[in-house]
Amino acid sequence: MPRTGLPNPFDSYSEYARHVRVLVDAGIIEDATKLWWDIRPSGRYPTLEMRIADVCTNIHDAAAVAALYTCILRMLWHLKTHNQRWRQYAIMLVAENRWRAQRYGLDEDLVDYGRGQIVPYAELIDELIDLVSEDAEAMNCIKESIHLKTIVSHGTSAHRQVRCFDEALASGDDKKTALIKVVDHLIAETQDFSTV
Repeated sequence: MPRTGLPNPFDSYSEYARHVRVLVDAGIIEDATKLWWDIRPSGRYPTLEMRIADVCTNIHDAAAVAALYTCILRMLWHLKTHNQRWRQYAIMLVAENRWRAQRYGLDEDLVDYGRGQIVPYAELIDELIDLVSEDAEAMNCIKESIHLKTIVSHGTSAHRQVRCFDEALASGDDKKTALIKVVDHLIAETQDFSTV
């Protein structure tokens, strides 16, 4: 899967476009939409697409992830327009946390490379919310950003799905019936806009 995962850093959009053009001209890909990186410039809109997260089945979780992503982008844009820099880590290091998140979700912690140690998700989320607080205020998404704490404390859709499955088995259902209950749970949660 050579076109998945983390992209190389590019110093400019034109540098990115040159690299894409090499792949297109060589006949390897049709266009930039065939790059399935975790993040990429949109082929249709002047935006960056965040592609790493699974689809959230809870509307509040989805809004929280979107808010965080938007706030991080605004923060980076603000730094760049004020001629400020931010620390960059090697893709190898970032990929380690990516792998940990894929493998363990919220059940294991991530490496804070600034501290050089593993740090609990809750602590990292608090730090991240503080870091983008000015941006959340400017983007009018403070409530959505704070919801990230709820995700960490109450779990993700994956946690709810496993819990639903385990509860169905514990109540005497067979595996097929338990899986059907998980699907029913997903449908209900995805359609639930009652608390929006």
